Amino acid sequence: MTTPQKALIIGCGIAGPVVALFLQQAGIDAEIYESQPAGLDEAGAFLNLAPNGVNVLKALDIDYLLEKDGFHSVGMDFFNSDGKQLAQLESCDEEERFGSRNVMIKRGQLHQILRDEALRRNIPIKVGKKLSGIQLNGFQGVTARFEDGSQAEGNFLIGCDGIHSQTRQLIFPNAPKPAYTGVVDCGGFAQCPPGLSTSGAMQMIFGKKAFFGYIAKPDGEVYWFSNMAWPTEPKRNELNAMSGEAWRQQLLRNHENDPAPVPELIQSTPGDIGKWPVYDLPSLPAWHKGPVCLVGDAAHATSPHSGQGASLALEDAAVLAQCLRDSLKVEHAFSKFESLRRERVEKIVRQARRMGNGKVATNPVAVWFRDLVLPFFIKQGAKASEAVLSYKVEWEKEVA
Repeated sequence: MTTPQKALIIGCGIAGPVVALFLQQAGIDAEIYESQPAGLDEAGAFLNLAPNGVNVLKALDIDYLLEKDGFHSVGMDFFNSDGKQLAQLESCDEEERFGSRNVMIKRGQLHQILRDEALRRNIPIKVGKKLSGIQLNGFQGVTARFEDGSQAEGNFLIGCDGIHSQTRQLIFPNAPKPAYTGVVDCGGFAQCPPGLSTSGAMQMIFGKKAFFGYIAKPDGEVYWFSNMAWPTEPKRNELNAMSGEAWRQQLLRNHENDPAPVPELIQSTPGDIGKWPVYDLPSLPAWHKGPVCLVGDAAHATSPHSGQGASLALEDAAVLAQCLRDSLKVEHAFSKFESLRRERVEKIVRQARRMGNGKVATNPVAVWFRDLVLPFFIKQGAKASEAVLSYKVEWEKEVA
């Protein structure tokens, strides 16, 4: 049996370190190359790591690392713009049903946890390495070139570099581009206003002009986000060109007629509020070419409405490492990986797009109908989510 000995991993966000950790357990060396000059500890706002994602970290015996900064949501409460409760979804029994509970955590904190664990296990991470070229040597190996003039050689390369993946652009220059979903997302962190419940349930509000969600931590910090319809794709740097105060006023106008504490949370959030257009990725013809394979958002980016982006990337990491461990040839491993993952992830991408479209409806008839049928769809969605949340990768920790 011929086992690949060295992997080049592009990207040190979520999937990259976890791929490297699993490969290490499989007896395969890995080096991680990150384009940013430092860690991505301030990236994005926060995310919900679902039970299926936490189970991947449990297979590595590192799920406990989430406990310091993360916390659990006990469910979701849904309201319309008048403050009327439309539906409720409980998640207190997730550990019993799925093996793990969800974890709410700041994206940057998760990046730091995974990066620090990779370093602790002596996996090299090289920063400031922006990929500029890939030379394929059949299935004999691959050379990665970086903008600083350096290069690296390995048996294969894994692109974990996100929805705007440079790896994907280099190996599939004619592949579909990320698709704008018509929604701009933003979020921030505020202190709990007086009287706000810290029950641990995520509060979801279908506002008159935009969708708003928030959850209060036991210590009083509030994580919140807003989704607003933005029909025309923002031009490059258009959102960043808006001052922090101009953006805050835009949000306040969108949510001025929504129930408390929505305006209060926006107003009391210190500093600038992060903002970014939401994209997903149409189905790619293939996820791999020669000794190069795409993972996570680089292969199948989903919008955040499903709450599954990070968890799917973690699943990918475990499945790909398992395929590489168990296959005689790299090409067979990559093909097996794609066959195991494509149907599941693309279904979730489609579902997330539909969910996003429903969040920002403003037509009065559509709003009335949504409020009427939402309780039914929440129940149906909870049943459908069982197959998503119960997914587990059976990983043998010791390799013979």
